[in-house]
Amino acid sequence: MTDIFSDVEPMVFKSRINVPYAWWTGETAERFFLALRDDKKIMGTRCPVCEKVFVPPRKVCPLCFHEKMAWVEVSSEGVLESFTIVKRQLAALTRKAPVIFGLIKLDGADTSILHYIENPGHEDIKIGTRVAAKFNEERSGSMQDIACFRPIS
Repeated sequence: MTDIFSDVEPMVFKSRINVPYAWWTGETAERFFLALRDDKKIMGTRCPVCEKVFVPPRKVCPLCFHEKMAWVEVSSEGVLESFTIVKRQLAALTRKAPVIFGLIKLDGADTSILHYIENPGHEDIKIGTRVAAKFNEERSGSMQDIACFRPIS
């Protein structure tokens, strides 16, 4: 079998796509975002059957499919479980590179959230670092109401 594309130069198309859109959050996400905006609280849902706490909250337990989830507040502090450092300025980045994205497991939660990690000395960041949410003064009801997570001692 011959590879008909073996002598074809790969074509690369560089683009900047910005597709603004809006959608209804639904009652679960709405309650989560309103707690961030109005009270600087991070809320999750707990399954009464398997007792897992999900942040961001879920309307139905993704593990056992139980539908009557209970609302619980989780801590705004947690542990950095994983991270990556983006060193190249990309169109999708709203911050100046380098930027650290981390998976944070908040105290009281069984799942992790993805967010910015603020750390001027990027070389000091490591898995297991304790971090705390820094809330924006002006909040609008979105994940960006948390400005970032900062390492704490």
